[in-house]
Amino acid sequence: MATKPPLSSSKSLWQRFFTGAPARLSLIALTVFATVGTVGLVSSYVRSSDHDDGEVDTKGRNLNLTDLFVFREQDQNSAAAPGNLVLIMNTNPRSLARQQYYFSTRARYEFKITRVADKNAPVTGVPNAIVRFEFGAPDANKQQAVKITTIVDGNTTVAMGKTTPLGSASQPVVNNVSLGGANATVFAGLREDPFFFDVEQYFRVRAGARGMGPAVGFRPASTAVDFTKGYNVNAIAISIPISLISGGSSTVFDVWETISLPGAAGKYTQVERLARPVINEGLVVENDFLNALNAVGPDFEAAALAGQQPAAGIAAPIVADVVKTLKAVGNSDARVNALLGAFLPDVMRIDTAGPSGYANDLNEKLSPVRGRLIKDDVFDITIGVLTNGAITTDNVSYEGAPGNPAQGHQPLVPTFPYLALPN
Repeated sequence: MATKPPLSSSKSLWQRFFTGAPARLSLIALTVFATVGTVGLVSSYVRSSDHDDGEVDTKGRNLNLTDLFVFREQDQNSAAAPGNLVLIMNTNPRSLARQQYYFSTRARYEFKITRVADKNAPVTGVPNAIVRFEFGAPDANKQQAVKITTIVDGNTTVAMGKTTPLGSASQPVVNNVSLGGANATVFAGLREDPFFFDVEQYFRVRAGARGMGPAVGFRPASTAVDFTKGYNVNAIAISIPISLISGGSSTVFDVWETISLPGAAGKYTQVERLARPVINEGLVVENDFLNALNAVGPDFEAAALAGQQPAAGIAAPIVADVVKTLKAVGNSDARVNALLGAFLPDVMRIDTAGPSGYANDLNEKLSPVRGRLIKDDVFDITIGVLTNGAITTDNVSYEGAPGNPAQGHQPLVPTFPYLALPN
């Protein structure tokens, strides 16, 4: 496995760039992590994502995104073929151990990818490539057929594969398919949820900072609780040659993931969207705001940043909620604006010219640009920046703390799809 900077140096890199960052244009304060707050732009179908950042009883968990990982495959596996990019989409949070769960047979699960001129280029949120997954009904072997579609610059390729049922997880079905003349590898099935975060205590810490409860800190590593420990997710992983999406020369890409359902007149309606982790559930308190995040794409956020109406004028209630959280933990107005500018529009940018890792590099807007590896401690990395060093860790790690049974994940597998075996 490729060597990456230790977490402490990664955090200090990001923290150093944010210290004394100049104020951004006031327009940025009109858009943040969500860009829709009016009823006219949100259907009656309520949305949620990122594990528990909004709960409703009208949508199954298999329509709920939890995480996005994007990395050069050789940075996870030095023996992998050079030039490949791995995309991982996790869904269905809180999947219980030894229980078979299925992907929705109605939904489209999609990775959306935009080519970017360089790491500092503005986000457009308009995809050049879409990698789509659609699933059939489970058969007698508890497998689902999976239809894999790539749409690159308007050219469509379709391939078929199979999911891995729970009983065969240790010998996964790895589908080797041809997409647009390129060889790709696809996995779909249950895996252990790799995310790690003491989310319950974070909500207590945040409430205390905002005057909504007693002031508390994080629990020590000996008692901190990883809320995903023991749970599984439905994972979709694909390894593709970068050349499939590069258009011939691009090496920098913006990636996000969505789930859509069929609606009126055969059109699909987006019900989920996710790119970078932690931001939504970390800063937004109001559940209605969280439920509204998924109706629009990063193109809407880009329009808001450009001052285009109605996008630029409808996010004020959500922004006020976020700004209140950021100020509660000690950020100045100038630093709040800088933070908002770094995280909007919400995409996972990856510059494939350098090693993958969530804090391995930043662009001139102070936004991470090297994707995300499976074990990246995105909470510690992000919260140290968002709180200006007031909070540095939740004391939870992937491997866990010795003697604490409430932490710790299984080892990653050494080859594709890399995620640990399901519980």
